Amino acid sequence: MANVTRPSASGKTGGATVALGMMGMNIAAYGLTLVAARSLVPREFGALTALLGILLVGNVASLGLQATTARRLAVEPEHAAGIIGVTIRVTLIVAAAVACAVALASVVLTPILKLDSLWPVILCGATLFPLTLMGAQAGIAQGTERWGALTAIYLANGIGRVIGGSVAIAIDPSVNSAMIGIAIGAWLPIVAGARLFALQSSDHVRVSRRGLVREAVLGTHALLAFFVLSNMDSFIARNHFNVHESGLYASGLILGKAAFFFPQFISVVFFPDLARATSHHARLRAVTIVAGFGLLAVVATAVLPKVALILVGGEQYAEMTSRLWLFALTGSVLAIVHLLVFDALARHAHGIATLLWLAVAAVAATAYGLNVHITGLVVTVAAVASVLAAIVGFAPAASKTPLSADPPPAAVT
Repeated sequence: MANVTRPSASGKTGGATVALGMMGMNIAAYGLTLVAARSLVPREFGALTALLGILLVGNVASLGLQATTARRLAVEPEHAAGIIGVTIRVTLIVAAAVACAVALASVVLTPILKLDSLWPVILCGATLFPLTLMGAQAGIAQGTERWGALTAIYLANGIGRVIGGSVAIAIDPSVNSAMIGIAIGAWLPIVAGARLFALQSSDHVRVSRRGLVREAVLGTHALLAFFVLSNMDSFIARNHFNVHESGLYASGLILGKAAFFFPQFISVVFFPDLARATSHHARLRAVTIVAGFGLLAVVATAVLPKVALILVGGEQYAEMTSRLWLFALTGSVLAIVHLLVFDALARHAHGIATLLWLAVAAVAATAYGLNVHITGLVVTVAAVASVLAAIVGFAPAASKTPLSADPPPAAVT
């Protein structure tokens, strides 16, 4: 099969479909968090929040493969079948490597996160194997604009997590049980997107594996820096605060993650356009939409703090009521940074990773250097992310040349 046809679907229809899929996935993820917040004691819930942070950071390989695959399929549709074939082979190797690396890191992460055993982190590694495979499937669907298939993958990911995790917690309300359920549920999106792997090439047209791996590594590096930045506060809270404060901070993060995840469908739908764009208009439109969602989240939380408290776990977290809007603000700013990172990847501008690591260093230095607590930590992340968004947002507009842009690798036969 030398050619991969693209289904005819308008951008508006595709955007609405993916938005519903990602919304369903994020609602399901929130559902699991809410079940955990109400079923686990704050100490256990704080531990689970940190473990979910490991999954988010470890998932950067999946997102890097997704972004690389989607970009290449968008700009080189004539080599689609070959790109898909190489992506599948590379993804299997990467998935195994990520799973093993995280499992081995349990020796280091277990004492840092104050866990009782190695198993929760090992189970994170097991979960990341199917999640990395999912990245390749999502990239194929996104790059070929198969929005229905992409929606099915996202929905299956959310459903698998909420059902697997919730059932496991109902059987045994513990961190170990929750991670077992999440690991099992992570295979559901692989089943949902299995047909996409059948699109690989069966003829003699081949694509450079080295070029794809290089781009995926650079993209993964940038995404790793971003997800360290966007999740490091949960680790700092677990490591630096007492277990009660850590649990309180985790409740605020429920709202922050909701504000962060909800508008992410914008970056998914706009990504092919960003990859093909010759101006900054697509980026400006996307940033405006994400910022609008963020403004609504912050205003709603500030005006209705009691309602927001219900959404983050109820009265046992009542002392967080007046600070919840800060978490909504932080999540909203990080959502803008997330979009700008994917815009940089679409433009093959991997130099953004340097700015992200500087932001990580700034948050860590401030949090530990000033010995901040709940309010200080969330304000620190919001402030650093705001400065970063301003720098990254204005830098491309100041020049027609993307940050550290590399020439896109060409397909070979």
